[in-house]
Order: sequence, then structure tokens, then C-alpha cells
Amino acid sequence: MTSNPEAAFAVLGATTVAGAAAAAALARSRVVLSRRCAALTRQIAEQNEELATLRARERAQFEELSHLVNNRLPAAALHLISDHHPVPDGLLSDDSDFATQAQAAHDLFVETLIGERGRIDSAARAALRGACTAIQAQSFRLQTLIDELQRDCRDPEVVKEYFRIDQLNEQVLRLVQKAAIVSGSWPGLVRPDTHLPDVVAGATSRLNGFERIQVHTKLLVGGVGIVGRAAEPVAVACTELMANALESSRGDLAVEVTLLQTDNGNVCIQIDDAGKGMTRESVARGTRLVSGENAGKLLLTELGDPPALGFAAIGQLVADHGFHVSVDQVSPYGGVRAVLAVPKHLLTTIDEQAEPPSAMAALPAPAPRTPVPPAAAVPGEGLRDVSAPSPRDASGLPQRRRRSGSSRGRSLTRTARPVDPDEAGAAWGDFEQAVAAGRDATDSENKDKS
Repeated sequence: MTSNPEAAFAVLGATTVAGAAAAAALARSRVVLSRRCAALTRQIAEQNEELATLRARERAQFEELSHLVNNRLPAAALHLISDHHPVPDGLLSDDSDFATQAQAAHDLFVETLIGERGRIDSAARAALRGACTAIQAQSFRLQTLIDELQRDCRDPEVVKEYFRIDQLNEQVLRLVQKAAIVSGSWPGLVRPDTHLPDVVAGATSRLNGFERIQVHTKLLVGGVGIVGRAAEPVAVACTELMANALESSRGDLAVEVTLLQTDNGNVCIQIDDAGKGMTRESVARGTRLVSGENAGKLLLTELGDPPALGFAAIGQLVADHGFHVSVDQVSPYGGVRAVLAVPKHLLTTIDEQAEPPSAMAALPAPAPRTPVPPAAAVPGEGLRDVSAPSPRDASGLPQRRRRSGSSRGRSLTRTARPVDPDEAGAAWGDFEQAVAAGRDATDSENKDKS
């Protein structure tokens, strides 16, 4: 066999070229594969990052939903009852769709709750109004019957019991009356034009502890009255203010009621107590209630348990009749000063000769006198004993003494005075004789008319 070097070299060259081409192709494929691996790695990293973001968003949305259900909605329900319960904000601070939908769900819950509470409150008001109207009618009938029994009775002991029953019926009627007013009803009683002192005296007689109330009048003219449509509302408001003063002070402290005429033509009923006063929150709440701004919008559930109806009833009457009430002042004794201002359009003038005021009404203030220079002090003569009998005028009525300036800062504590049985018996005997004389006079007038 003959060797062919040229053929061998040719074959070897071809093999070398083929190997080089294969190596180049393999290198190119490795580069492509490496690029693909890098791209896949980046894609996997991006997908992992996106997945982590989605998981974090899902976790945040779940926490927001849990916060809405467990915290925000219960707090919103409590906030409707009292402002002391704040509503927390949402956990999501962005403007995402989920945060917007969560806030929309919260607002819808509050709106639905308000509507449902209003519907329930309207039903409760209607039921309370119907019950109070029926009880008021029966109480007025009972009062008429008691008045007839008092006029017909001749036994003084039985008359005393009738007076006690009448007082209890007045207290029951007052409680029912203010509940009826808060529920949207009217006071239930129509009066003619009434003397202002008579209105205050009638308001005083409705209270337990009325003997602690001292009424003073500083009206400059006589015959000051309140028009009939506002007489009973003013009496109800005055009763509730005096009741608050009695309840806010001790049982041995007096409540001072003063009737004043202002320069702008209004008449004010000023009530001062010597209690502990009200807190800042109580003053703010009381001012809001008696202003009448929320009349008709106040829910029964907002008045507490048991509901405090006094200030709410005053606010309703203020909104309906146009007088003004304030409870944000401090009395000279550190308690509360409540002022009921009756504007000019609710005042009238009543002829005292044709229609004299009641004997229970406060006497008008004496006319101002010319000041007398003080006399020289007499040795051994000190301050007058306040327990000494008051000086009396020609009619036998006691006159009020002017107190010294140092007595202004004294408390309103009454000093207990031992009761004289003979004096008490004589006073009650005079009262019985007056009642009998009035009854006989009424009977004789009725006979003359018949």
C-alpha cells in the first residue's frame, strides 16, 4: 500500500477546520445559553419580588380589614353616643382602592346606624308621648278632684292630708310633664296672662324641698306678667332650674331666686345655689342642652340612664317659645347661677286691682330711700341680734332689714331654731280660720249668683 502524505495532510486539515468550527459553534451556544440563564434568573428575581409585594399588600389589606371590623366600627358606634370615644384612622395611608372601599364601608355603617337609631328613637318618643299624655290627663283630673275635696272638707286634719296628696300629685305631674316635652309634646296646660311672681310661686310649689327656696323680687313696677302662651313653659323651665339648684346643694342650704328687670326691657329670673358647682364638661353639656339648638335632634339615648330630662326639656321650650336660659355662671356662693331671661314680646301688663297677684307671690321690692348718715356708735352697743324680731309696719307685716356688708360672704346655711308648739299651733289655727273664711265667702257668693 502506497502512502500519500498530501492526502493525509488534507484529511488532517479538514478535521482541524471541522473541530475549530465545532468549537466556535459550541462557544456561541454557551454564550446564548448563559444569556438565557441570566435572563431567567432576573425574571425569577422580579417575580419573587412581585410576589413579596403582593403578599405584603395582602397582609396590609387583611390588617386593615381586621382593624375596620374590630376597632373602627365599634369606636364609631360609641362615638355616636359620646365624643369621649374617638374613632381611629385607617392603617392604610395611601389612596388605594382598598383604602377607599374600607372608608366607604365605614361611612355606610355610620350612616346606617344613625338612621336606625333615629327610627328607634322616633318609635320610643311616640310611645313615651302617648303614655305621658294619658298620665297627664289623669293627673289633671286627680288634681281637680283634690281641689274639690279641699273646698268641701271641714276637718282641718283631713285638709292637711289633702295638701300632702296635692303636693305629691304636683311632683308626679312635673316628672310626666318634662318627659312629655322631651318626647315632642306640649306642656299640657294653658294659662291666661299671669303675674310673673305667680309663675315663680307656682313653679316653686311643684318641688320637694320648696321651703328652701327664697324668692325676692326687684321688679321696678307692678303688674309685670307673662303672656298666656308662655306662662306655663316659663314655669316649667323655672321649675327645672330650681330643681337642679336644690339637688346640687345640701338640704340645709337655701336657694335664692331673684326677679329682675333689665334696661333692655327683659325680665330675668335669677337662681343662685350654694352647691359645689358644675364641672367644665357639665357646663358645656348643660349650655348646649338649654340653648335649644339641638331641639328635635337630641336622641333619648343621649340623655343617660336614667335619662336626665330637665335641661333637655328646657331646651325644647326655649326653641319653641323664644326665651333664653344660661347655666354657665358662678353664683356668689360658689355654686351655679342660672338665669332665665324673658324677652319683651312675652311680657304683658296686668291690672293688679282687677287681677291681684296670689298671696303666695313674692312681695315687690320697697322703694329706694334716701341714705341716712350713720349714727355715732354707742359704747356697749354692738351688732343687732339677727334672731331678734323683725320690725313691723303699720299693717303688721314684717319688714326686711338691711344686712351689713360683712354678711355678704356668709354661707346660706340656715340656723335651726327650736319650734315653739304654741306658736306653731297658733299659726296653723290662723291658717284654718282663713281657709274657713274663704270657703264661707265663696259659698255666699255662689248663693248670691244663684
